[in-house]
Amino acid sequence: MAYSETAPEHLQSVSVDPAEMASFTRMAEDWWNPDGMFKPLHIMNGARLGFIKEAICTHFGRNENVDLPLKGLRVLDIGCGGGLLCEPLTRLGAEVTGVDALEKTLKTAKTHAEQMGLDIDYRHGTIEQMVQAGETPFDAVLNMEVIEHVANPPQFMKDCSAMVSQDGLMICSTINRTMKAFLFAIVGAEYVLRWLPRGTHQYSKLVKPREIQLWLTDAGLAPRPSIGMTLNPLSSAWKFSTDCSINYVTVAPRPAKQG
Repeated sequence: MAYSETAPEHLQSVSVDPAEMASFTRMAEDWWNPDGMFKPLHIMNGARLGFIKEAICTHFGRNENVDLPLKGLRVLDIGCGGGLLCEPLTRLGAEVTGVDALEKTLKTAKTHAEQMGLDIDYRHGTIEQMVQAGETPFDAVLNMEVIEHVANPPQFMKDCSAMVSQDGLMICSTINRTMKAFLFAIVGAEYVLRWLPRGTHQYSKLVKPREIQLWLTDAGLAPRPSIGMTLNPLSSAWKFSTDCSINYVTVAPRPAKQG
């Protein structure tokens, strides 16, 4: 299944922010450069991949130490970008679908996957298009560093939740709306260290843990307490902690039906 470059009027995106899309289009070809514009994601990738693997394996009772711990599980990566998560998850055995609103970025992801000999179902489109098309829900839905870029977060979360299977889960990561996050994630990363182009993040669109918890609950999921992610700038190593003041991740299973 593929999406056309321009969706029909009744399927036009309500989540995609045109200004955000224009910014990421300019960065599309730099996705797989570990020292390029997406260096922060490359640095973060090992930590968040380990977290995702553990969360999914724990939820489905899998042994995460076997060669293909995610074999047979369908995983959706929303706003997949150049495929930095799609590729390692495929290597772990998952049947991965990556969706992104930027056609140029998807071409980058597809080309790299082909070069790596990986079979990944990349789709140009938006999450609400998948819902409208009646896509079969997935075992795990990844919503990583996306919600701070969409136009209507509560509705976006409901659309994402619709793609979670009856016994599945969603994993979300984003940046908190705090002064500390403003200083480190925006001023530090974009203006001082220049890890990201200026304007990549807008402070007003950052999301507090209590907001994402509310949106996930309203979307029919059962979010667990958010877990903080902290970067050591000297070692460039990420660790998980109780400190959610900058980056944090939230796991939200779909609650079991009663009766």
